[in-house]
Amino acid sequence: MPDAFTVLWTQGTCTDLRKAGLEGRRPPVAFSGIHTSLPAWSGARPGDEVYAVQVKQCEVFLVSRMRIVDRERRECCGPAPQSWRERPFPGHHDWAMLGGCGAEPVHLDATPVRFDLAVPGALLPRLTWRNQRGRTRGLKYVVDGRLERAVSLQGFYRLTEESARDLAALHDDAGKGLKSR
Repeated sequence: MPDAFTVLWTQGTCTDLRKAGLEGRRPPVAFSGIHTSLPAWSGARPGDEVYAVQVKQCEVFLVSRMRIVDRERRECCGPAPQSWRERPFPGHHDWAMLGGCGAEPVHLDATPVRFDLAVPGALLPRLTWRNQRGRTRGLKYVVDGRLERAVSLQGFYRLTEESARDLAALHDDAGKGLKSR
């Protein structure tokens, strides 16, 4: 069974996505890296799902649901740079804000980027993640259904099966609402 993860897209990243007019478009790629400027998508494999989330004014938003296709450099990435002055992935220039130092491509099958799908405050205290050894942890700093600090979302974390189902249901229910309009 595939795993599911969360990745926090910062305010800066989400602002850049908006400014570039990428809201409503499906990201074909995200980037993993060893530098602190990027989350390391460690442990994620093709077929796994990743929920990109944003925190804005103490609310958590589900920005995109992504399924990993592969983690290889392909033709769509463009030629590998010959010097540090060249862009590392010219074929994915539109999505460069998802990259950073030491980036490696993660090709995706993703839902369109959106900024209006809030995770209900009642769900926040129930969200849990598990590490490689199976230990679980919840989201810290939830007060009255609001996330006071985003620190426990920063990074790339494996969700428990229950939390993955909750986020999938939230995403799917929101999609049904869009289709009925």
